[in-house]
Amino acid sequence: MAENHAQNRGKLICETRQRFEAEYVTDKPDKYDPRDIERLQQDDNWVESYLCWRHNVVDETLKMIDESFQWRKELAVNDLSESSIPQWLLEIGGIYLHGYDKEGNKLFWIRVKYHVKDHKTIMDKKKLIAFWLERYAKRENGKPVTVMFDLSETGINSIDMDFVRFIINCFKVYYPKYISKFVIFDMPWIMNAAFRIVKSWLGPEAVGLLKFTSKSEVQDYVSVEYLPPHMGGTDPFKYSYPPLVDDDFQTPLCENGPITSEDEASSKEDLESDGKETLEIVSSEEQACLPKKSNLTDTTPKEENEKVDSKMKIFKKPSSVFKGPLLHISPAEELYFGSTESGEKKTLIVLTNVTKNIVAFKVRTTAPEKYRVKPSNSSCDPGASVDIIVSPHGGLTVSAQDRFLVMAAEMEHSSATGTAELTQFWKEVPRNKVMEHRLKCHIVESSKPNTLMLKDSALTMSDKASEDLALQFANSRRASDRSSP
Repeated sequence: MAENHAQNRGKLICETRQRFEAEYVTDKPDKYDPRDIERLQQDDNWVESYLCWRHNVVDETLKMIDESFQWRKELAVNDLSESSIPQWLLEIGGIYLHGYDKEGNKLFWIRVKYHVKDHKTIMDKKKLIAFWLERYAKRENGKPVTVMFDLSETGINSIDMDFVRFIINCFKVYYPKYISKFVIFDMPWIMNAAFRIVKSWLGPEAVGLLKFTSKSEVQDYVSVEYLPPHMGGTDPFKYSYPPLVDDDFQTPLCENGPITSEDEASSKEDLESDGKETLEIVSSEEQACLPKKSNLTDTTPKEENEKVDSKMKIFKKPSSVFKGPLLHISPAEELYFGSTESGEKKTLIVLTNVTKNIVAFKVRTTAPEKYRVKPSNSSCDPGASVDIIVSPHGGLTVSAQDRFLVMAAEMEHSSATGTAELTQFWKEVPRNKVMEHRLKCHIVESSKPNTLMLKDSALTMSDKASEDLALQFANSRRASDRSSP
């Protein structure tokens, strides 16, 4: 049965390609973007998405592809980028991707109150919709989205049926198979007539995708953790630009980070030191044993260095903890990086598996070109902990706009955890089985302390502050020793 289905699928895809080339492309090759024609010949899933939407009727499928490809060329979809969109449209937060529904589908938010009907801006708004959908489609090929039409606080000036029709067409023609449902939240009575028109555009087969909801009903489709407070949810997310929101997390390019000519020396030096260092995690018992005063001026420079190195050459275990269902993650909210002056580049993420199974995890970031993350894709045994070292490579600067995403999913006891197995596991694991936790970046602005500062402050500062300053002092001395002839 499965073999017959695969054979029929293959025949339909082949016929669609051959006929589109012969009947549509041959006479008017400039009608479409060559990149779309090339992709149609190579991407079986793309062809199949059109076929499925047209119930495997090839004639109807060809018409749909023709309309879709003309639209893609007209809007230059393959070349859309942030620079293609007016910055004010990106900043206002009227359209973005964020969160998931209860079925694991990505949420595509349209905050209608931010859209004022204006023929001068309609093309830019259409490009913004296409920009987000194309961006998503390239990363999550074939995975549907749930469109969240948030009509709260919406007035009559926001009713733009041309724009609504464009959004409907995006999912009917331009991005077939990508729609899970349309969730309409808090629709004013004045829009009843307008949405009767929308139903006619969708057609009888797709009209069931419209879900009209109030604050109590919207939770049937989206859990409170991904709903904003005005929808009765608990999601603290607030849209801001730049950077683009959390769908923009990417897996770091490699654990050691890209090396360019200008920072090659410092990166190699960091790599060598990483290989030599044995990381020690400060437990609560060890912290109690640390000296409470730093009488560093009473010793010789050599003894001073040895003392600090033996006690302070460590990564302190973060104190705050996010307690997730699969992993406890520390720190809970922010990764603290030292400023350029302090010299302390690295920070630590500690993951603890609280399940009875192996948990696969990977770390993504909005700035993969900046950071080395080790390990960025691995697994954690039941009850065990894993230390993840995050450091900006070379001379690149940490930004408060950079963010990290820890993703985790439970594996079977018998599952292998090699690179190939983990890659396959992440391809197959359902989205609603994946735990996600986000971390912001925080830069600690502090200059290098000198010996006098440490001595004078030791009696009054807290234990934690004393340890921090001592660690900074150690880094300073090591840097000074390396630079001495």
